[in-house]
Amino acid sequence: MLTYRRKKTGQLLTVEWTRQMQAIMDKYPINPTQYLLPLILREDGSERRQYQNQMMKINRHLKEVASLIKLPVSLSLYYSRHSWATIARGKDIPLSVISEALGHDSEITTQIYLDSIKSVEVDKANRKILKDL
Repeated sequence: MLTYRRKKTGQLLTVEWTRQMQAIMDKYPINPTQYLLPLILREDGSERRQYQNQMMKINRHLKEVASLIKLPVSLSLYYSRHSWATIARGKDIPLSVISEALGHDSEITTQIYLDSIKSVEVDKANRKILKDL
């Protein structure tokens, strides 16, 4: 099991440790800090800045990947979060489970989140329809 506290909400989350997670961890040397992944390498008060820099770097690389394979969307960590929630909704996973997985404080927040995804899907459908008129 992996237990962590979500920075944004302070919520304590626990998820099953999977073989896929272990495969990722096996690629890296043990991090000498209290952090699981080697995103934050120094515990000197600059942890938040190190984290933000790494997230920007990852998002930049995701955008490069999307461009290389000519995806019609720009990838980001946020996009992957949206994708997970959309796939979960499409598989009829209960809203309460999706909410818990996303670390939301309430199902209302999750519903707003899913509604925003839905409106993006509706906009996309409208563009397709209007294109053929």
